Amino acid sequence: MTPRIEPIGAEAAGLLAEIHAEAFPPKQAWGAAAIALMLGLPGHFCLVAIRQDQPLGFALARAQGSEAEIVTIAIRPTAQGQGIGRLLLAGVMGEVARRGATEIFLEVAEANTAARALYTGAAAREVGRRRRYYADGADALVLRIDLGQAKPE
Repeated sequence: MTPRIEPIGAEAAGLLAEIHAEAFPPKQAWGAAAIALMLGLPGHFCLVAIRQDQPLGFALARAQGSEAEIVTIAIRPTAQGQGIGRLLLAGVMGEVARRGATEIFLEVAEANTAARALYTGAAAREVGRRRRYYADGADALVLRIDLGQAKPE
């Protein structure tokens, strides 16, 4: 059964923090207060993937003017490898385009091969690097998706 993608707000920050903590190492996990704060900022929104009333993952993004940013995508470990990230990415791409964005930027850990493959599948291109960006000292690759060329899988 294909999960449905729907918007979710700051009222679900506790749930979103729980999913983020499952998906990321402890030093990279975000708390409910930080997620709620982000969702209260202009242009920010969140999409959640749900199958049989179970939230599997979410994407937090923002769109302002012609630019958008994927702030994070978090998938529960038990749901990884099932195409949830692709569905969420497609949902974000559609929503930011609806809001007028023509390009999306994001950071991804250089060693995160699964996430890099997801973004490459959407025609993301490396446009920069942030040295020692993550708490563990890992570099982040800065990627750009041109919505005029991108085709979510």
